[in-house]
Amino acid sequence: MAPTSAQRGNTLVGFILGLVVGLLIALVVAVYVTKVPIPFLNKGLTRNAEQDAAEEKKNKDWDPNAPLYGKNPAANAPSDAAKSGKPAEAPAPAAPSPAASEDPLGDLAASKAQQTDAFQYFVQAGAFVSSTDAEGQRAKLALGGFDPVISQRDQDGKIIYRVRLGPFDSKSQAEQIQSQLKSNKFESALIRVQR
Repeated sequence: MAPTSAQRGNTLVGFILGLVVGLLIALVVAVYVTKVPIPFLNKGLTRNAEQDAAEEKKNKDWDPNAPLYGKNPAANAPSDAAKSGKPAEAPAPAAPSPAASEDPLGDLAASKAQQTDAFQYFVQAGAFVSSTDAEGQRAKLALGGFDPVISQRDQDGKIIYRVRLGPFDSKSQAEQIQSQLKSNKFESALIRVQR
């Protein structure tokens, strides 16, 4: 067997060398930080009154929501009267209304009866056994800009969680929402419910 060689004294030398190298690195970093110019420091540059006035005028009419108005800014943008702070001119008076009938409540009831459909419409975007799955689908739809509602139904002893949008008064409204869902790659079904 070969005798084992013992190593001594290297621990203290290694510790001292590490300490010296660390201090040298800290010194280099400190010198670098103190000598490099600060990028956001105002180096004596002053703005004159003309530049300040131009900046103020530019920011006065700036609308931070302008990109949110969409393709047709005239429909969504605030009016010029609202921007300037002056009241808008009053619109021209409307034409006089037709003569009142003898039975206004009867006319109202008849018009509502003609307008209302016997059904309500829902757009169902999913039916799940788990409430967490239904919440996940509701969250995906909410991120897509829709306002879904989760309803529960007991079916054959199991609770089914339905993710629906609506109710809608007409089938055309429900079909429009269904086509929007389809364009966003959501599967959906049109549900008709008796009022």
